[in-house]
Amino acid sequence: MNTSYQGYWTNSYVDEVLATFPNEEMYTVAAGISPSGVIHFGNFRDVITAFAVQKELEARGKKTRFVFSWDDYDRFRKVPKGIDASFEEHLGKPLSQVPDPQGEFTSYAERFEKEFEASMADLGIEMEYIRQTEMYQAGKYDDQIFFALKHRKEIAKILLSFMSEKGKAGKGIVDEEYIEHYYPISVYSRFTGKDFTEILDYDGGTKITYRCKVTKKEETVDLAVDRIAKLAWKVDWPMRWGFEGVNFEPAGLDHASPGSSYDVSGQITREVFKRPKPVYAAYQFVGIQGLGSKMSGSKGNSISPGQLHEFYEGALLKFLYLKKLPGQTFSLAFDSEIYRQYEELDRKMTELKEGTLNASEAWALTVSQEGEATNYDKPIPFRQAVAFGQIAQWDVEKLQAMFATMGEDFQYDEASIKTRLPKARVWLQRYNAEEEIIIRDSVHAEYVADMSDDQKNNIRALREYLSGEVASIEDINAQVYAIPKDESLDLKENKPRQRAFFKDVYQLLITRDTGPRLSTFLWMLDREQVIKLLDI
Repeated sequence: MNTSYQGYWTNSYVDEVLATFPNEEMYTVAAGISPSGVIHFGNFRDVITAFAVQKELEARGKKTRFVFSWDDYDRFRKVPKGIDASFEEHLGKPLSQVPDPQGEFTSYAERFEKEFEASMADLGIEMEYIRQTEMYQAGKYDDQIFFALKHRKEIAKILLSFMSEKGKAGKGIVDEEYIEHYYPISVYSRFTGKDFTEILDYDGGTKITYRCKVTKKEETVDLAVDRIAKLAWKVDWPMRWGFEGVNFEPAGLDHASPGSSYDVSGQITREVFKRPKPVYAAYQFVGIQGLGSKMSGSKGNSISPGQLHEFYEGALLKFLYLKKLPGQTFSLAFDSEIYRQYEELDRKMTELKEGTLNASEAWALTVSQEGEATNYDKPIPFRQAVAFGQIAQWDVEKLQAMFATMGEDFQYDEASIKTRLPKARVWLQRYNAEEEIIIRDSVHAEYVADMSDDQKNNIRALREYLSGEVASIEDINAQVYAIPKDESLDLKENKPRQRAFFKDVYQLLITRDTGPRLSTFLWMLDREQVIKLLDI
């Protein structure tokens, strides 16, 4: 891809990047998260925003890299719901030092890191993963840590400048004392492995003296040898901006408010680390619809991109994020809204091929195709994949054979059927089981008992018709409208009779008032089974 579309939202950010950091040999976009739980669909906006800016930089001929920081040297703050309470013993340790509750990975952090990395690979998003535990413990940040320690009073003054007098009073902060005793690091005790510690002294070089609050023990350590220190978040972030040469990094809207992490870190990077802050995009909340009570408190926002990819095509998932400005909200669908989203994707793909799609959407759709294209000649609508996939028992070959008997309108791209059928199955069975069509295995006797003679006669007429030679779906369609029709009534007056007849057929076949388009449904179902169920 080498086309830059003017008007797409990435342009303003890239313009700012190039103005702030002119003539860079390599432009770096960044994202990151603390792996304290499932990396969910909201966090994915961090990645996809940076990804889009990276692609615009490349479209302008720039060399790029995309770094993703795993903040697995962050402390384990609380035991999540669903994890045994015994894990409280690990509070205060680095996430990388907490065991995996299920014993499958080397640590609590790795469980979530590996899942997310696999899902990004599936979505065609390549990133350079940086594990902060490895960086800190390998001494990669030694110079930066000692630099920050030597400038600790400058950093303290910056932090104070963002505090209100009321806030300081509430915390009992006195400016002079705060500046004198502030240290921009936390220390993981060598006695417990936890950060319940207090720094008592710093020698101005590489050594500190600290007290372990758990054991009450004190010791002096050389941090260039025993790497047990981690920079505080608002210092760690700007430190890494400089270390990695970050030119662009998005973050949630909460980081963009006045006095937020970005403001504080931006001032620290300018005044202490003497480097321009990266260009920043604040992104909005991503919602979900259709889960209802299924979104329990114990799960929270725990739907990961990998789980979404099980029923969203990668290109569609990325397009939903990319077509919106970072500051705009939108929702992902677990309900029938997903039909409209797939229909929009297919329509936009047609417009893209025809050259009629507007420039900004063309860019978003082009970027979304990387890694997993949806360049189908004639894609099966997701709605039909759901409806008819059930009838074919989710068997691709069986479904294709059924479509082969249904005329040109149903000759869908084989690749689209293979891709969408398993996704339709996940969407239906995992999140919309109440919508699943289950063909009855015996006559619906209870329903038949309440039917009138006219209703029964109409069903018998349909059964007789289906027992003979049926030429096409069109013939079935004509019959299902003709059987309940009263020739003495006009079209409007006949509609209620036809709707009631359709309801009777659906109830006898699937114990529901409605279902897939009746003529197509009757054509695709096993004929002998239908005749058996209509035998009343």
